[in-house]
Amino acid sequence: MDFFGIPPQALFGQLLLGLINGAFYAMLSLGLAVIFGMLNIINFTHGAQYMMGAFAAYFLLQYTGLGYWWALLVAPIVVGITGMVIERLMLRHLYKLDHLYGLLLTFGLALIIQGLFQNEFGSSGLPYRIPPELTGGQNLGFMFLPNYRAWVVVVSLAICLATWFVIERTKLGSYLRAATENPALVQAFGINVPRMITLTYGAGVALAAFAGVLAAPIYQVSPLMGSNLIIIVFAVVVIGGMGSIMGAIVTGFGLGLIEGLTKVFYPQASATVIFVIMAIVLLIKPAGLFGRAR
Repeated sequence: MDFFGIPPQALFGQLLLGLINGAFYAMLSLGLAVIFGMLNIINFTHGAQYMMGAFAAYFLLQYTGLGYWWALLVAPIVVGITGMVIERLMLRHLYKLDHLYGLLLTFGLALIIQGLFQNEFGSSGLPYRIPPELTGGQNLGFMFLPNYRAWVVVVSLAICLATWFVIERTKLGSYLRAATENPALVQAFGINVPRMITLTYGAGVALAAFAGVLAAPIYQVSPLMGSNLIIIVFAVVVIGGMGSIMGAIVTGFGLGLIEGLTKVFYPQASATVIFVIMAIVLLIKPAGLFGRAR
Protein backbone atom coordinates (compact mmCIF):
# COMPACT_ATOMS: atom_id res chain seq x y z
CA MET A 1 0.00 0.00 0.00
CA ASP A 2 1.43 3.37 -1.05
CA PHE A 3 1.37 6.49 1.15
CA PHE A 4 0.28 9.45 -1.00
CA GLY A 5 1.82 7.70 -3.98
CA ILE A 6 5.07 6.94 -2.13
CA PRO A 7 6.09 3.26 -1.85
CA PRO A 8 6.38 2.16 1.81
CA GLN A 9 9.99 1.01 1.28
CA ALA A 10 10.98 4.53 0.19
CA LEU A 11 9.05 6.19 3.02
CA PHE A 12 10.40 3.99 5.81
CA GLY A 13 13.87 4.04 4.28
CA GLN A 14 13.96 7.84 4.43
CA LEU A 15 12.53 7.79 7.95
CA LEU A 16 15.37 5.46 8.98
CA LEU A 17 17.93 7.80 7.39
CA GLY A 18 16.28 10.71 9.17
CA LEU A 19 16.40 8.85 12.48
CA ILE A 20 20.11 8.10 11.99
CA ASN A 21 20.84 11.74 11.14
CA GLY A 22 18.75 12.73 14.15
CA ALA A 23 20.87 10.49 16.38
CA PHE A 24 24.01 12.40 15.34
CA TYR A 25 22.22 15.75 15.62
CA ALA A 26 21.12 14.83 19.16
CA MET A 27 24.54 13.65 20.35
CA LEU A 28 26.40 16.63 18.92
CA SER A 29 23.85 19.20 20.07
CA LEU A 30 23.85 17.53 23.50
CA GLY A 31 27.60 18.12 23.80
CA LEU A 32 27.14 21.73 22.71
CA ALA A 33 24.30 22.22 25.21
CA VAL A 34 26.40 20.81 28.07
CA ILE A 35 29.33 23.11 27.20
CA PHE A 36 27.18 26.22 26.73
CA GLY A 37 25.11 25.55 29.84
CA MET A 38 28.21 25.20 32.03
CA LEU A 39 30.82 27.43 30.37
CA ASN A 40 28.67 29.94 28.46
CA ILE A 41 30.93 29.25 25.46
CA ILE A 42 29.54 28.68 21.96
CA ASN A 43 31.92 25.86 20.98
CA PHE A 44 32.46 26.10 17.22
CA THR A 45 35.28 23.54 17.53
CA HIS A 46 32.67 20.84 18.13
CA GLY A 47 32.49 19.76 14.47
CA ALA A 48 36.28 19.40 14.30
CA GLN A 49 36.26 17.36 17.53
CA TYR A 50 33.58 15.09 16.05
CA MET A 51 35.89 14.60 13.06
CA MET A 52 38.83 13.93 15.40
CA GLY A 53 36.84 11.12 17.04
CA ALA A 54 36.41 9.44 13.64
CA PHE A 55 40.10 9.88 12.84
CA ALA A 56 41.09 8.56 16.28
CA ALA A 57 39.14 5.37 15.48
CA TYR A 58 40.87 5.17 12.08
CA PHE A 59 44.35 5.64 13.64
CA LEU A 60 43.68 3.06 16.34
CA LEU A 61 42.77 0.51 13.68
CA GLN A 62 45.60 1.34 11.27
CA TYR A 63 48.51 1.75 13.69
CA THR A 64 47.63 -0.30 16.77
CA GLY A 65 45.17 -2.88 15.42
CA LEU A 66 42.49 -1.83 17.94
CA GLY A 67 39.09 -2.20 16.30
CA TYR A 68 35.73 -0.51 16.57
CA TRP A 69 34.79 -1.59 20.11
CA TRP A 70 38.05 -0.33 21.57
CA ALA A 71 37.70 2.88 19.56
CA LEU A 72 34.31 3.57 21.18
CA LEU A 73 36.12 3.61 24.54
CA VAL A 74 39.54 5.06 23.70
CA ALA A 75 38.73 7.74 21.10
CA PRO A 76 36.36 9.80 23.31
CA ILE A 77 38.92 9.74 26.15
CA VAL A 78 41.79 10.85 23.91
CA VAL A 79 39.82 13.61 22.18
CA GLY A 80 38.25 14.64 25.50
CA ILE A 81 41.75 15.13 26.96
CA THR A 82 42.71 17.37 24.03
CA GLY A 83 39.55 19.34 24.75
CA MET A 84 40.54 19.77 28.40
CA VAL A 85 43.95 21.07 27.28
CA ILE A 86 42.21 23.63 25.04
CA GLU A 87 39.98 24.70 27.93
CA ARG A 88 42.92 25.07 30.31
CA LEU A 89 45.20 26.96 27.93
CA MET A 90 42.73 29.11 25.96
CA LEU A 91 39.04 29.13 26.88
CA ARG A 92 39.59 29.75 30.58
CA HIS A 93 40.68 33.31 29.84
CA LEU A 94 37.45 34.17 28.02
CA TYR A 95 34.70 33.31 30.54
CA LYS A 96 34.23 36.88 31.74
CA LEU A 97 34.29 38.35 28.24
CA ASP A 98 31.54 38.65 25.65
CA HIS A 99 30.31 35.43 23.94
CA LEU A 100 31.77 36.71 20.67
CA TYR A 101 35.36 36.14 21.83
CA GLY A 102 34.74 32.47 22.62
CA LEU A 103 32.93 31.98 19.32
CA LEU A 104 35.80 33.55 17.34
CA LEU A 105 38.45 31.54 19.18
CA THR A 106 36.68 28.20 18.76
CA PHE A 107 35.86 28.99 15.12
CA GLY A 108 39.54 29.73 14.48
CA LEU A 109 40.59 26.50 16.24
CA ALA A 110 38.11 24.54 14.11
CA LEU A 111 39.63 25.97 10.92
CA ILE A 112 43.17 25.18 12.11
CA ILE A 113 42.33 21.58 13.08
CA GLN A 114 40.40 20.96 9.87
CA GLY A 115 43.18 22.51 7.78
CA LEU A 116 45.86 20.35 9.39
CA PHE A 117 43.91 17.13 8.76
CA GLN A 118 42.96 18.21 5.23
CA ASN A 119 46.57 19.02 4.39
CA GLU A 120 47.67 15.58 5.59
CA PHE A 121 44.81 13.36 4.35
CA GLY A 122 43.10 15.36 1.59
CA SER A 123 39.36 15.87 1.28
CA SER A 124 38.26 12.41 0.19
CA GLY A 125 36.86 9.96 2.74
CA LEU A 126 38.86 7.09 4.22
CA PRO A 127 36.96 3.80 4.62
CA TYR A 128 36.25 2.37 8.06
CA ARG A 129 34.60 -1.02 8.13
CA ILE A 130 31.55 -2.01 10.13
CA PRO A 131 32.45 -4.47 12.93
CA PRO A 132 31.63 -8.07 11.95
CA GLU A 133 29.16 -8.41 14.83
CA LEU A 134 26.98 -5.65 13.35
CA THR A 135 27.04 -6.53 9.65
CA GLY A 136 23.90 -7.68 7.85
CA GLY A 137 20.39 -6.68 8.76
CA GLN A 138 16.81 -7.65 9.45
CA ASN A 139 14.01 -7.96 6.90
CA LEU A 140 10.99 -6.34 8.57
CA GLY A 141 8.70 -6.97 5.62
CA PHE A 142 8.06 -3.30 4.84
CA MET A 143 11.79 -2.45 4.83
CA PHE A 144 15.30 -3.81 5.37
CA LEU A 145 16.89 -2.64 8.62
CA PRO A 146 20.72 -2.76 8.66
CA ASN A 147 22.02 -3.93 12.03
CA TYR A 148 24.65 -1.22 12.30
CA ARG A 149 22.17 1.61 11.73
CA ALA A 150 19.83 0.15 14.35
CA TRP A 151 22.80 -0.01 16.75
CA VAL A 152 23.64 3.66 16.10
CA VAL A 153 20.10 4.80 16.93
CA VAL A 154 19.84 2.68 20.09
CA VAL A 155 23.26 3.55 21.54
CA SER A 156 22.85 7.26 20.72
CA LEU A 157 19.51 7.38 22.52
CA ALA A 158 20.99 5.50 25.50
CA ILE A 159 23.97 7.90 25.77
CA CYS A 160 21.70 10.94 25.45
CA LEU A 161 19.30 9.76 28.16
CA ALA A 162 22.17 8.73 30.45
CA THR A 163 23.70 12.22 30.10
CA TRP A 164 20.35 13.84 30.85
CA PHE A 165 19.94 11.63 33.94
CA VAL A 166 23.41 12.50 35.27
CA ILE A 167 22.89 16.24 34.85
CA GLU A 168 19.26 16.48 35.97
CA ARG A 169 18.89 13.70 38.56
CA THR A 170 22.21 13.20 40.37
CA LYS A 171 24.22 15.07 43.00
CA LEU A 172 27.01 15.69 40.47
CA GLY A 173 24.49 17.26 38.13
CA SER A 174 23.15 19.49 40.90
CA TYR A 175 26.72 20.71 41.55
CA LEU A 176 27.14 21.46 37.85
CA ARG A 177 23.90 23.43 37.69
CA ALA A 178 24.72 25.30 40.88
CA ALA A 179 28.20 26.17 39.60
CA THR A 180 26.56 27.65 36.50
CA GLU A 181 24.34 29.94 38.59
CA ASN A 182 26.69 30.84 41.45
CA PRO A 183 30.28 29.50 41.15
CA ALA A 184 31.53 31.47 44.18
CA LEU A 185 28.96 29.83 46.46
CA VAL A 186 29.79 26.34 45.17
CA GLN A 187 33.52 27.06 45.64
CA ALA A 188 32.77 28.02 49.26
CA PHE A 189 31.47 24.49 49.89
CA GLY A 190 34.90 23.09 49.00
CA ILE A 191 34.17 22.07 45.39
CA ASN A 192 36.91 22.81 42.86
CA VAL A 193 34.84 24.71 40.29
CA PRO A 194 37.66 25.30 37.73
CA ARG A 195 38.39 21.57 37.68
CA MET A 196 34.68 20.82 37.32
CA ILE A 197 34.47 23.22 34.37
CA THR A 198 37.48 21.57 32.70
CA LEU A 199 36.01 18.08 33.15
CA THR A 200 32.63 19.27 31.85
CA TYR A 201 34.19 20.67 28.69
CA GLY A 202 36.12 17.42 28.26
CA ALA A 203 32.89 15.43 28.66
CA GLY A 204 31.13 17.55 26.02
CA VAL A 205 34.03 17.04 23.62
CA ALA A 206 34.05 13.29 24.38
CA LEU A 207 30.37 13.11 23.32
CA ALA A 208 31.32 14.64 19.97
CA ALA A 209 34.20 12.17 19.57
CA PHE A 210 31.92 9.24 20.44
CA ALA A 211 29.51 10.39 17.72
CA GLY A 212 32.47 10.57 15.33
CA VAL A 213 33.35 6.92 15.99
CA LEU A 214 29.72 5.91 15.41
CA ALA A 215 29.67 7.90 12.16
CA ALA A 216 32.94 6.52 10.73
CA PRO A 217 31.50 3.29 9.21
CA ILE A 218 28.49 5.16 7.75
CA TYR A 219 29.93 8.38 6.34
CA GLN A 220 33.64 7.41 6.06
CA VAL A 221 36.42 9.35 7.79
CA SER A 222 36.96 12.78 6.23
CA PRO A 223 38.46 16.11 7.42
CA LEU A 224 35.30 17.84 6.16
CA MET A 225 32.77 15.61 7.94
CA GLY A 226 32.44 18.00 10.89
CA SER A 227 32.17 21.22 8.89
CA ASN A 228 29.31 19.74 6.87
CA LEU A 229 27.34 19.03 10.05
CA ILE A 230 28.11 21.74 12.59
CA ILE A 231 25.85 24.46 11.13
CA ILE A 232 22.84 22.12 11.24
CA VAL A 233 23.72 21.10 14.80
CA PHE A 234 23.86 24.75 15.89
CA ALA A 235 20.40 25.23 14.39
CA VAL A 236 19.20 22.21 16.41
CA VAL A 237 20.63 23.71 19.62
CA VAL A 238 18.97 27.07 18.95
CA ILE A 239 15.59 25.43 18.25
CA GLY A 240 15.80 23.25 21.37
CA GLY A 241 17.04 26.09 23.56
CA MET A 242 20.65 27.02 24.28
CA GLY A 243 21.89 24.96 27.21
CA SER A 244 18.79 22.74 27.39
CA ILE A 245 19.74 19.06 27.68
CA MET A 246 16.30 17.62 26.96
CA GLY A 247 15.80 20.22 24.24
CA ALA A 248 18.93 19.00 22.45
CA ILE A 249 17.81 15.35 22.59
CA VAL A 250 14.17 15.82 21.55
CA THR A 251 14.93 18.41 18.89
CA GLY A 252 17.82 16.42 17.43
CA PHE A 253 15.81 13.26 16.86
CA GLY A 254 12.67 15.17 15.89
CA LEU A 255 14.35 17.34 13.27
CA GLY A 256 16.12 14.30 11.82
CA LEU A 257 12.72 12.67 11.23
CA ILE A 258 11.26 15.88 9.79
CA GLU A 259 14.23 16.17 7.43
CA GLY A 260 13.72 12.54 6.34
CA LEU A 261 10.01 13.11 5.63
CA THR A 262 10.82 16.28 3.70
CA LYS A 263 13.16 14.30 1.43
CA VAL A 264 10.21 12.04 0.58
CA PHE A 265 7.46 14.59 -0.03
CA TYR A 266 9.39 17.72 -1.06
CA PRO A 267 13.10 16.92 -1.70
CA GLN A 268 13.95 20.46 -2.81
CA ALA A 269 13.29 21.76 0.71
CA SER A 270 15.20 19.07 2.61
CA ALA A 271 18.40 21.14 2.81
CA THR A 272 16.64 24.18 4.28
CA VAL A 273 13.70 22.81 6.30
CA ILE A 274 15.65 22.87 9.61
CA PHE A 275 16.61 26.52 9.12
CA VAL A 276 13.02 27.44 8.22
CA ILE A 277 11.87 25.77 11.46
CA MET A 278 14.60 27.66 13.36
CA ALA A 279 13.38 31.00 11.98
CA ILE A 280 9.76 30.21 12.92
CA VAL A 281 10.71 29.05 16.44
CA LEU A 282 12.83 32.17 17.07
CA LEU A 283 9.94 34.39 15.98
CA ILE A 284 7.51 32.65 18.33
CA LYS A 285 9.80 31.69 21.23
CA PRO A 286 13.25 33.35 21.05
CA ALA A 287 14.67 31.22 23.91
CA GLY A 288 13.92 27.99 21.99
CA LEU A 289 11.36 25.27 22.58
CA PHE A 290 12.85 24.09 25.87
CA GLY A 291 15.03 27.07 26.73
CA ARG A 292 14.63 29.69 29.41
CA ALA A 293 15.20 33.39 28.81
CA ARG A 294 18.47 34.46 30.39
